[in-house]
Amino acid sequence: MKTRFLIVIGVSGSGKTTIGKAIASKLGWDFYDADDFHPQENISKMEMGIPLTESDRAPWLASLHDLIESCLTRGRPGVLACSALKESYRQKLMEGNDSVQLIYLKGSYDLIWSRVSARKDHYMKPEMLQSQFDALEEPTNARAVDISQSVDEIVQEISRHLR
Repeated sequence: MKTRFLIVIGVSGSGKTTIGKAIASKLGWDFYDADDFHPQENISKMEMGIPLTESDRAPWLASLHDLIESCLTRGRPGVLACSALKESYRQKLMEGNDSVQLIYLKGSYDLIWSRVSARKDHYMKPEMLQSQFDALEEPTNARAVDISQSVDEIVQEISRHLR
């Protein structure tokens, strides 16, 4: 299987968007941020510090699955930054979509807390980070990357892995 689509996963603050954009740029692939696909109701809940329910996530995951499928069908390789904390979410995203590889950005709670706390104007509040770690089901079928490295080092590691 030749990888034609990457899903960069991890808890909020792990660097999914930063790394996703950087690797997409390096590969010349399209970049998508799963946060851009949330309906307004989900964003409003998160802004109020209310964790999303499974029913909140279902249409969002379906739209992301369709995006991946559409990209692969059109021969347009891409990178999606998406928390995808649970195995069932990852299965939904990858269902029937061959050529998809997961990249798991892994870091300590303290490191990620420091990053999330430094953010301004982001709907994901630092107080919600523990719920992300609580929900996280570490993937067994992903390339795990240590996020204590620099962005360049992480992108180089992912690039080497894809060769």
